Amino acid sequence: MTTTAATRTTAGTTTTAAPPAQPWSRAEFEEHLRAVGEERYHDRHPFNLRMHSGDLSPDELRRWIVNRFHYQRHIPVKDALILAKLDTPALRRMWLHRIQDHDGERPGEGGIERWLRLGEAAGLDRATLLGADAVLPGVRLAVDGYVNFCRLHPPLEAVAASLTELSAPDLMRIRIDAFERHYRWIEPEGLAYFRTRVSQGRRDSREALDLVLGWARTRQDQERAVAALRFKCDVLWSLLDAVDRAGPGEES
Repeated sequence: MTTTAATRTTAGTTTTAAPPAQPWSRAEFEEHLRAVGEERYHDRHPFNLRMHSGDLSPDELRRWIVNRFHYQRHIPVKDALILAKLDTPALRRMWLHRIQDHDGERPGEGGIERWLRLGEAAGLDRATLLGADAVLPGVRLAVDGYVNFCRLHPPLEAVAASLTELSAPDLMRIRIDAFERHYRWIEPEGLAYFRTRVSQGRRDSREALDLVLGWARTRQDQERAVAALRFKCDVLWSLLDAVDRAGPGEES
C-alpha cells in the first residue's frame, strides 16, 4: 500500500501536507517504551543514589517512607479509575488483582499494610503515616497529578503510564540489598513490601506492556503512550525532588 500526501487549496494556493508517520513495528515500539525507563526512571535520582549508597540519615529515610506512603496509598485509587475504563470482563478481572495486591483481600494483608509495617520497622507509628500531616506539598501535587491523569486520559495512556513497572523489579532488588547492608537498624520484616514487588512488578509490567503494544496501532497512539510513560517518570522524579529538598521543619 502506498501512502500519498494530502493536498489542500486555500485562496488559490495549493499546499501539500506530509503523509502521516508510519507506526513503529511492535519491536520498535517496545524499544521506545523501554528507552524511557532507561533514560528517565527515578533509580537515577540523587536521593535514590544516596539511599542505595547508605548515605541517608534515619530522619531522611523516615521522611521518604512517610511521603512515599502517600503515593502507595493512592495506587489502588488510580487502578480503580483505570478499571472503570476497561470494557470487557476479562480485562477488568486482569486489572482487579492490582487493587487486591495493594488493599489486600482482607484486613492485615496487601501492599499498603506491608508499607505500614516498613514504617513501623523504621520507628514510625501508623498514625503518622495514615494521618498524612507530614506529607510535603510537592509530593501531594505529584500524586494528585498522577491520579488525575488516570482519571482523565483514555485507557491506553493510563495503562502506559504504569509501565514504570518495567524498571521496578531491578530497583527493588537494589533497594533490598542497600537496606540489608546500610540500614540494619530497620527490622528485616519491614522489607516485605520490596520483596513482594519483585515478582508482582514483573507480572504487572508484562500484562500492561502486552495491552499497550496491542492497543496502540497508529504512530500517534504509540507516541501518546510513550509520552504518558515519560509523564509518569516525571511524577516519580518530582516526588523525590520534594523529599530531597525538604529540610528540618519542612515536613508539612
